[in-house]
Amino acid sequence: MIASIRGRLLALALVWVTAALLGAFLVIAGLLRDFVTDRFDAETQAIADSLIGQVEVVAGRVQLDARPLDVRFSLPLSGWYWQVAADGLPVARSGSLLDARLTGPEGDLTGAPGRDADGQALRILRRELTVPDSDAPIAITVTAPDAQIAAALAKVTRPLAVALLVLGLGLAAASVVQVTAGLRSLDRLRADLGRVRDGASDRLARPDVTELRPLAAEINAALDQNADLLARSRQHLGNLAHSLRTPLSALANEMPPDHQGQALIARMDRLIGWHLRRARQAGPGRLGLRTPVAPVLDDILLVLRWPLADRGMTALVDCPPDLAFAGERQDLEEMVGNLSENAAKFGRSRIALTARRAGRRLILRIEDDGPGLSPDQVPQALRRGARLDELGPPGAGLGLAIVADLAALHGGDLRLERSDLGGLAAVLDLPA
Repeated sequence: MIASIRGRLLALALVWVTAALLGAFLVIAGLLRDFVTDRFDAETQAIADSLIGQVEVVAGRVQLDARPLDVRFSLPLSGWYWQVAADGLPVARSGSLLDARLTGPEGDLTGAPGRDADGQALRILRRELTVPDSDAPIAITVTAPDAQIAAALAKVTRPLAVALLVLGLGLAAASVVQVTAGLRSLDRLRADLGRVRDGASDRLARPDVTELRPLAAEINAALDQNADLLARSRQHLGNLAHSLRTPLSALANEMPPDHQGQALIARMDRLIGWHLRRARQAGPGRLGLRTPVAPVLDDILLVLRWPLADRGMTALVDCPPDLAFAGERQDLEEMVGNLSENAAKFGRSRIALTARRAGRRLILRIEDDGPGLSPDQVPQALRRGARLDELGPPGAGLGLAIVADLAALHGGDLRLERSDLGGLAAVLDLPA
């Protein structure tokens, strides 16, 4: 089964063109065959009529007054033969027969098959008649060679086959052009969808053919609905976060700082933060978004400027200006921001942010020269709420898990490796 629409249309056109041309060839070739054989039968009939006109009876014997002058009947074994027989015995025959005689079925015949003494296929015409003054039945037989009939037929059918073949090739080329032109609008629609996916456009352009306009309108409506639902869900989640965290903050303020309930409140706040931020990542965002990477890295480093300066650390950024992320800026800031904050917390003297494009992928490396992680610690570091640094900088233990989940929702992943700087390298593989 052909899966391509273009392939199906071309295959169907090929089948119908082939069937039509083959049918036309068979019909026309049949008509030409009848025309050619009728022409040969007319020639043999004319010879037979001339022979009938020359038959006469002299002294009770049947004889010919004159013989046909056609040179073909003089060439030995040419296939062009004539014979006049009375009572089944030849009384005259063409020189081409030499000493042979024509035998075959009796009665009036036109186009009957036969063979001569040399085995050559013949087309036979036979007429029986009687003449005055003779009671002997007279049979006149004239033949034509099948080989010449076939050659004459080939002479007209061969150009016909070549003409129909050329016509078929022309129709096949026209079908390819027609199908390609007819499906060009689908190719444009596919390209428009690719631009929406890559972030170059947020809507489909209006197709130039009426059949595709309802489809484009439905896709645009779905894109608008997706954007509207995403905006409303994020607004709702923001309201929910405010409504939950306000009572927790009030409860924490009512308790003494050393109250054992403060730990429970802090844990509840971390869990609420986790679930709300995780719910906000319910999808990769609206289709068609494209976020430049370099401005996001600059903004993040601007926020980290004072914390890095307080610790005497430096930050290196290497990002091409045209590099972009196929998603929302807020999501990219969430991922890179979390990883950059971790690098700033655990680095000793410097951090490095590097961005590169690999095909249709965006590779971001956030590195530090801190203690790093051992291979056994990596799975635990990516687990929600886990902390490997209970005595280290403050944090909820949710950052890496949030980044890993958000990267996965965008069709990417987060890897933790050993950095060339000596510490940890967090590698984000995202759609570009």
